[in-house]
Amino acid sequence: MRVLGVDPGLTRCGVGVVEGSPGRPCTLVGVEVVGTDPQEELPRRLLRLDARLTELIARHRPDSVAVERVFSQHNVRTVMGTAQAGAVAVLVAARAGLPVELYTPSEVKAAVTGSGTADKAQVTTMVTRLLRLPERPRPADAADALALAICHVWRGGTRDRLAAAVRAARNGGAG
Repeated sequence: MRVLGVDPGLTRCGVGVVEGSPGRPCTLVGVEVVGTDPQEELPRRLLRLDARLTELIARHRPDSVAVERVFSQHNVRTVMGTAQAGAVAVLVAARAGLPVELYTPSEVKAAVTGSGTADKAQVTTMVTRLLRLPERPRPADAADALALAICHVWRGGTRDRLAAAVRAARNGGAG
């Protein structure tokens, strides 16, 4: 299973692609941070994000997309930009016909570190170890995007297999 993970942000949007299967080590396929200029108008920033995510999906051909679910913060302006970037990621994936799963930050942290309260440094350390990388992915947005993709391979892959088994059972074993 190949997953494109998106850590949404309007100024910096982390995108990480990994390949793997539940319970097995994942492999890094690609990672980058898509940036937009805060001085530019919002529509142009969203278009840039849309275009780059579309290119990355075409290049990496993921089976699914995992996006961090926006959670309430104190800074409404930051939440709005994050939500807009996340919506662009969901839209790009839907346009490509890909399934999308949203994960909360705690779900991702728990999946890769074992603790839903892990800090960014712990997440980055575990992503580095899990993907057997020679150095830490930087900035943190890149590591977070990879963590999202790993989380989906492990959690989403298991969920997909269970759903397939239930469908097969309902169809009398015919898949």
